[in-house]
Amino acid sequence: MEGVLEPLAGRADQDKWVIYVPPENAEAVRAAVFAVGAGRIGDYSCCSWSVTGTGQFLAHDGASPTIGSIGTVERVAEDRVEVVAPTRLRADVLSAMRSAHPYEEPAFDIFALAPPPTDTGLGRVGALPQPEPLRAFVSRVRDALPATSWGVRAAGDPELPVSRVAVCGGAGDSLLGAAAAADVQAYVTADLRHHPADEHRRASDVALVDVAHWASEFPWCNQAADILRSRFGESLPVRVCTVCTDPWNLETETGGGQQ
Repeated sequence: MEGVLEPLAGRADQDKWVIYVPPENAEAVRAAVFAVGAGRIGDYSCCSWSVTGTGQFLAHDGASPTIGSIGTVERVAEDRVEVVAPTRLRADVLSAMRSAHPYEEPAFDIFALAPPPTDTGLGRVGALPQPEPLRAFVSRVRDALPATSWGVRAAGDPELPVSRVAVCGGAGDSLLGAAAAADVQAYVTADLRHHPADEHRRASDVALVDVAHWASEFPWCNQAADILRSRFGESLPVRVCTVCTDPWNLETETGGGQQ
């Protein structure tokens, strides 16, 4: 397995706060934002990063500067303090920071953190040990899955060399676009509808292999059973039900199909 066909879209639920504060007040600001939940990373708390630089400002009429005077450009040493915090705590962190900061108008930034890439999501992409024609690959799929009345059908050039494949158990026509963009030669899934499949074939060279819904998901049952057995051992008896729940139970042979 090389990757996920359609990775789960993570939620931006963490912020990075950058707070500029005089060095002598930095510890008080850190303590205040830590107290409301900022600075937690995994099993660690009170996490921050700081560097000292130079801040500049010009106070105008109506201001009450802690440092300097009205009408004079001031340059002062300031710590740049960085912490992370859950997005839901923005109001709490802002209030805590303001209460501990000596400035009338603290300088700060809030950056919404993009979630890192994940291996969680729908479908998988993998490579075959050796390239083979689509015709042979379809036979491989048929032999690997439990037999059903639905069978295995495919759309594509029978001699198309297949080396990389996208797979999605269950109904997968919602991922046709992802499969077309995944640098694969074939997409194995179930329950492909006529019009989405037809439109895909007109726009993409990625071959389609359509199998029964139940058959496409059944192999995962044994994988799940192995995980449970390895985790719980004999303390948890695990049995995979082999009853075919595919609703289609009757097929007939015809002589009109293309080979």
